Amino acid sequence: MASTLVVYLHGFRSSPRSSKAVMTGEAIKAISSADNSIEWYCPQLLASPKESIEMVTAHIDSSNADRLIVIGSSLGGFYANYLAEKYACKAVTLNPAVYAARELEPHVGMMTSYDSEEPFDFRPEYIAELKGLQVKHITKPERYFLIAAKGDELLDWREMVEFYQGARQLVLEGSDHGLADYANHLPQVIEFISQ
Repeated sequence: MASTLVVYLHGFRSSPRSSKAVMTGEAIKAISSADNSIEWYCPQLLASPKESIEMVTAHIDSSNADRLIVIGSSLGGFYANYLAEKYACKAVTLNPAVYAARELEPHVGMMTSYDSEEPFDFRPEYIAELKGLQVKHITKPERYFLIAAKGDELLDWREMVEFYQGARQLVLEGSDHGLADYANHLPQVIEFISQ
């Protein structure tokens, strides 16, 4: 019996309760079967990038799954690049923050989570941790599927397209950073990870 571990990594200030995470989890569970069991892992990431990656890699390393797939949104897409290179696995990135240290430097200080308003301290040393996780360029583009929105109000879709040269890409006219129309594109995500 084949088994797959699907890891979903949410974005900065987000959570496993985000609409994209919940929708993806439900779609993954729907295709899990006796012949191909799929384990869904969507943790609450920590403020520290280093601690987040340590937590996720510990889970991956303890899994008995035959294959690994990583899906990441925004900052989670940045982490997905690191994990896909480390484990030579497939990755789906949704409006990824390909240069997260640069993007998040202006946000150092006290922040709140989107859905819980819970405060957390985004410390200056976390920028150095992000720099340590930066993938300079992806080694096997065919392992990646990028969904980028031209209407992303936070990140530049052109940087994403350039970073994932040679990868499967779905570039959306309009939409937004949160991919409000994600449900329309989820079947392509499922198709890519099922191959």
